[in-house]
Amino acid sequence: MAILFDSRTKTFFLDGKGVTYAFMINKFGYAEHLYYGKTIGHDDLSHTRTRGAGSRDATIPGNDEGGLNVYHYFPTELSFFGTGDYREPAVEVLNGSGDRLTELLYDSHEIVDEKPKINGMPSMRDGETLILHLKDRVTSFACDLYYTVYDDASVIARRAVYINASDETKKLNRAYSFSFSLPDQHYDVISLYGAWGKERTTERIPMHHGVVSIDSKRCASSAVLNPFMALADRDATEEHGDVYGFNLIYSSSYALKTEGINDGRTLVTGGINDFDFCWVLGAGERFETPEVLIAYSSEGIGGMSRALHDALRNHLINPRYAKKPRPIVINNWEGTYFNFTVDKLKSIAKAVEGTGIDTFVLDDGWFGKRDSDRSGLGDWFVNTDKLEGGLTEIIRYVNSLGMKFGLWFEPEMISEDSDIFRAHPEYAVGVPNRPRCYSRHQYMMDITRKEVRDYIVEVMNKVLHENNIEYVKWDYNRNITEFFSFAREPERQAEYAHRYALGLYELFDRIVEANPEIFFEGCSGGGARFDPAILYYFPQIWTSDNSDAEDRTVIQYGTSLAYPLSAMSCHVSEVPNHQTGRMSPLKTRADIAHLGATGYELDTSGFTDAMRAETKKQVEEYREMEELILNGDLYRTADPNSSNFFAFTVVSKDKSSAVLTAYRRLGSTNNEVRYLKVRGLDENKAYYIPELNRTLKGSTVMNLGLVANFGRGDYMTVKYTFKAVDNG
Repeated sequence: MAILFDSRTKTFFLDGKGVTYAFMINKFGYAEHLYYGKTIGHDDLSHTRTRGAGSRDATIPGNDEGGLNVYHYFPTELSFFGTGDYREPAVEVLNGSGDRLTELLYDSHEIVDEKPKINGMPSMRDGETLILHLKDRVTSFACDLYYTVYDDASVIARRAVYINASDETKKLNRAYSFSFSLPDQHYDVISLYGAWGKERTTERIPMHHGVVSIDSKRCASSAVLNPFMALADRDATEEHGDVYGFNLIYSSSYALKTEGINDGRTLVTGGINDFDFCWVLGAGERFETPEVLIAYSSEGIGGMSRALHDALRNHLINPRYAKKPRPIVINNWEGTYFNFTVDKLKSIAKAVEGTGIDTFVLDDGWFGKRDSDRSGLGDWFVNTDKLEGGLTEIIRYVNSLGMKFGLWFEPEMISEDSDIFRAHPEYAVGVPNRPRCYSRHQYMMDITRKEVRDYIVEVMNKVLHENNIEYVKWDYNRNITEFFSFAREPERQAEYAHRYALGLYELFDRIVEANPEIFFEGCSGGGARFDPAILYYFPQIWTSDNSDAEDRTVIQYGTSLAYPLSAMSCHVSEVPNHQTGRMSPLKTRADIAHLGATGYELDTSGFTDAMRAETKKQVEEYREMEELILNGDLYRTADPNSSNFFAFTVVSKDKSSAVLTAYRRLGSTNNEVRYLKVRGLDENKAYYIPELNRTLKGSTVMNLGLVANFGRGDYMTVKYTFKAVDNG
């Protein structure tokens, strides 16, 4: 990787793994985008500059010349309001005079070897970084643009810092993280939509003139739309075509927008949602925006995904866990819900002794007055009516079986029927003289307040420090509705959504850092807060409350567009499935759950010897392929959204091993023949396939394929493993 500045052409060249990002400072002082794609030479790129379509557009302020003197024509690195640019601005600032004009021109730059951290927010580690200093010479409002490149991932990390260098207070009405330009509009927009139980379903639509926007106004990244967007060539497939991916490292209200300009070019921008947003920026203050990852691949949607996966595993997820074996849990939730006793919990744990399951997780219902979802949240002390003597007995028993013990929390929530609400009703988010909205019969803690954060840290750490707890599931089961804090002055209430994110990240920092030996898993009523920022703190996230194998093929397929398999927590659960009522074989449930950080969630106390033996075999098989799940390259081989089949191939980085897992939704009396063309192998290597007891060249299984024998029945899976042998 390298960042170079050509002083002759005033062009910056940022070279990462197989990619070049280039922009120039033009004669007017604007940062003008030139290129992002496959690695190119450091040539004079001015031959690509053009006036484009359009007429009667305003000129650069104070300049009445002809030619390239219209800011609207420049493919921009940062779009802003009031200079004749009618594209979506990345920033809008209210100046003291009441005007909203901004003209951010090049002031200077610096190139640093060590990437600076973002104050109060998660961000990528490592990488050489360019800091571009821009300044408005009239108002002294400034912006620093950060660009980071990596030699092991085809991504660039970008963000903006807005600075009030004047002596008057300003207000930010919009503060996006980036602008990014492309030379044409022949793209499809790919996004991930959903709801509870059907998170991150892929949607692909043609881009058009005007704005296509995805966003969240929920103070969370949400199950409805994930903070990910891709632009793919119209004819791009999993394997072919140019694709650009955008993934925002942020957990609150956001917006990502792509705009088709009238001259045939494209602008992409986004960051913190400007809906219900206004940030008061005092003299000398800075406002840091969340970071965005921009991936590029010429190898289709799959290549874009692998670039994001590499970036997240190598430079965002905690290196303590990113590529290390994960706990395999048995969680009691679907086995008992709130209705458990110590004896019942012991029987669930005892039933999996010796299977390889290594962690027992006690879910909701262990604290306060918590026999249903209508009470107890916020009272993080042990319910001794259920657990006589506290947690000690069940923890000692689980440990005696050679297993670790984990515990469920929902720290950001508060029940009306709780001791903490009765003592401090102002801790709950709400507006004076208005009734609060319930969701899941609960309110939300106002973690924008320091005293609320201090309370949560104190009570959680007390439980964690007084007990041998080695795993925490951090849940979040509703979204904010009131967006108001009793502790903040009226002119700052529109800062709420971002202040919630900052409060959340502080909570994570304080609790995770105070408990470095504990493994934390994220959850949000399933996968409603599945974003890169959460992965910075928690190496895996519960992918969905819907654990049905059939539905999970769609959910895990969509999630994999932006996130590595190791980030997805996937459990084998009961049948009939509690979300869909569907019956599917235990093998199928395990094979799909093994395409992520696997675990179990059911009442194992009723296991037969055969079921226990099958579980032990499943865990052994998972451990054999775990290195691929943690570190391998994913090739999506069949799409369940458009066919009767689903298939993932996961290949080691050195292409010495691979696993293909395939699934057929519905069987029939006269089943169709299905050839599975494996992807990602080395065409010149020979691979032994134990399921077939034969050795085949990579070129054979990639071009001819394998004929999958699913057998009879619906919801069936097959699995093939590949081990490289001497070519001989």
